[in-house]
Amino acid sequence: MFKKRENILEIEEGNLLSPRFDNDGLIPVITMCSKTKDVLMHGYMNVEALKKTIETKEAHYFSRSRQQIWHKGKTSGFTQKVREIRIDDDQDSVWLTVDIGDGSSCHVGYRSCFYRSIPLGPIENGREVEMKFEEKEKSFDPEIIYKGQPNPTKI
Repeated sequence: MFKKRENILEIEEGNLLSPRFDNDGLIPVITMCSKTKDVLMHGYMNVEALKKTIETKEAHYFSRSRQQIWHKGKTSGFTQKVREIRIDDDQDSVWLTVDIGDGSSCHVGYRSCFYRSIPLGPIENGREVEMKFEEKEKSFDPEIIYKGQPNPTKI
């Protein structure tokens, strides 16, 4: 689908897209809000999801838990309108900048999947590190939006 990876100079300094997918055929993606600059989520794309994202200008990911392409917002209505796509120097990770309007990106109901912070400093007991909720309220109720669909989080 994309240019074959043939040499380092071409990959790092060239102008042709030749993404490196891992052994499972996936490339990691960080998604950021175009308005607030908040990191909304981390996900993965396969070749098809990256192609669809480029062509439709809406984010598509590959769900590892469901093993299928997922058009972000198809169920919830909170589509991610892609404003910019970047790829890192060795073309093995993608950064999306998206507009979610007044919507959310987290299946738990928060605006961002990164709704908690980890305290900095010495760790006395790693089993008792308490995180802080940076988002105090959910943007939506997942039970209402997803109507009993299986939770993608795996233990």
